[in-house]
Amino acid sequence: MNKKLMPALLLTSLMSFSSVQAAVDKSTVETSKTSSHKSTQVISINSANVAQLSTLKGVGDSKAKAIVDYRATHGKFSSISELSNVKGIGDKLIEQNKAVLSL
Repeated sequence: MNKKLMPALLLTSLMSFSSVQAAVDKSTVETSKTSSHKSTQVISINSANVAQLSTLKGVGDSKAKAIVDYRATHGKFSSISELSNVKGIGDKLIEQNKAVLSL
């Protein structure tokens, strides 16, 4: 009886492991899809619209609109670091996007 039980237990164990591994693989693929969503294209903070600005890491529609509103009120940005004057935009967010920001 034990000889018949062992292969069944082994088969069940292997099947369980493969389904767990498949779930991990699927999670990894979904994570990589979402992280590639944000822009790698250079964006001019003096001419970009809300849709373009919202492709930056950590910038959604409301922060993008705040950048456009600040620019409309105060004129063109004189430096990338001036973005920190916009409500909701901090040094960390600027640093995360520094490679794709231009004037």
